[in-house]
This record gives sequence, structure tokens and C-alpha cells, in this order.
Amino acid sequence: MSSANLGNQLNQIVRMARAGMFDQGELAQLTYGAFDIAATSMQNMEQEEIEVVFPIGYNPDKTAMQTTRKYRKEQLLSKYQFLAFHQLSINAIVQLVTITETMLGDIIRAVVARYPQKLGSKRNISIQAVLELTTLEEVHLRATDTLLNELAYKSPAEFSEAMNQLLSVNLLECPAFHRYMEIKATRDIFIHNQGVANDVYIRKAGSHARARSGVSLPADIQYFLESYEQCLQISDWLELELHNHWHSSNYEDSKTPQMEMPLQEQEASTTAKDPE
Repeated sequence: MSSANLGNQLNQIVRMARAGMFDQGELAQLTYGAFDIAATSMQNMEQEEIEVVFPIGYNPDKTAMQTTRKYRKEQLLSKYQFLAFHQLSINAIVQLVTITETMLGDIIRAVVARYPQKLGSKRNISIQAVLELTTLEEVHLRATDTLLNELAYKSPAEFSEAMNQLLSVNLLECPAFHRYMEIKATRDIFIHNQGVANDVYIRKAGSHARARSGVSLPADIQYFLESYEQCLQISDWLELELHNHWHSSNYEDSKTPQMEMPLQEQEASTTAKDPE
């Protein structure tokens, strides 16, 4: 693989991740809109009690076990508000962090696959694993998987240091990455500690910590939008940084202004596509 092809591969990884982030923004807005429509519809209902059917299990014949519960209108509206203004944001933040983590891991994988010497001479792989593999490339892939598994358990700051050693790309030079450290710490707290900040969160979030230890972390739509912007900025920064290391013709093409098609050509093109 030529360095130019590697540059395009890295560019594609970043572009796909950014597309995934845009999808999260779109899905969040669509979901919020759906909650708003449902809440408005419910408010217009005359009855004060509403029956809701939902699953509580799954039968061996692959049918859902259903139960019915009656809610007072204000109870159900409260649940919709919780989903729209709290749970939606948490779920979207989890997805943003996952997309960003995957993007960073895929970048390292692509570069190390091209330059396996970056794995270093001290990295170990079991004799059994070597015997199970048939080519040197498979050995490199197994060693790379081991490396990425190790990096997955590092803090963002530690990950950045390791990435800098491997790729000479220093994420700490990206201002948005410092905000991302807090976003990832928030994701971890909602997964592992029910959204209540602790000393681990304070350490990981650093100067961007949003709550004291023992206090619930806010996670509303505004916070999601801010997190969304920071992740997009990381992808933009990485796209240029990687291009500076490994030239990408695709990146250059995307930044080249496209000349407007002359009016006569536009009319000819339209006629060819839509014959009468």
C-alpha cells in the first residue's frame, strides 16, 4: 500500500466517523420531535387515564410477553419529558463517544498495519497464537488487536500519549480533545455510576469537570449539542493532521472549490436526465 493510499484510507475513516456523528445529531432531533408530537397528542386527549401495552419478557415461541399499565396523563407526560430531556441526551452521548473511540482505534490499526515496526520489538505474542496463524500479516494483525485492547483501557490522556508515540499525532494539541476527556468521563459515569460524579470522574475530567464528587451530572439537550460539536471538531482537526502526515488526494479534492457548471451545460444535463 502506498503512503498516498494510506492517506486516503485514513481520510475515509475520519469521514465515515463524522458521517456517523451527523447521523446521531439527526436521530436525536427526530427522536426529540417524535416525543414532542406524542406529548402534544396526549395533552389533547380528553381521558385522564391512558393504557399502555409494553413487553415484560419473551416466550419460547418467539412472541412477546405483554402487560398493560394505566397511567395518569401527568405521569406519562413526565416520562416523555424525562426521555426527551435526559435519557435521549445520555444515549446520544454514549454513541458519540463510541464513534470517536472507534475512529481513533481504526486510525491506529490502519497505520500500524502499514508500518508493523511501530509495534516495537518488546511486544509479546504467545507461541500458541503464532502457531495458529499462517502468515506474518496475521501475526501483525493479532499483535495490533492486542495493542488496541490495551489502549481501550487507558484514559484519554494516556491514549493520546500512546497515539503520539505510535503516529506522531498529538491529540492534546487539539483543543476539542480536552473537552472530549470530560465527555468520555461523563459517558463512563452514566454507565458505571448511575450518573453520579465520583473521584474517578473528577480525575478524568480535570479542569472541565462539571460537578463535585457525589453530585449528579447534568446531561440535557444543551450538553449533548456541545458534546456533538466537540466531537465534530476532533474529526476536523484529525482530518487535516493526518493529511499533513500521510497525503490524501481525497482530502485535497474535498477542499478544492468545484467550478460551477455553465448554464448551457446545466440545461443540457437536465434535458438528458429528464427527457420529455
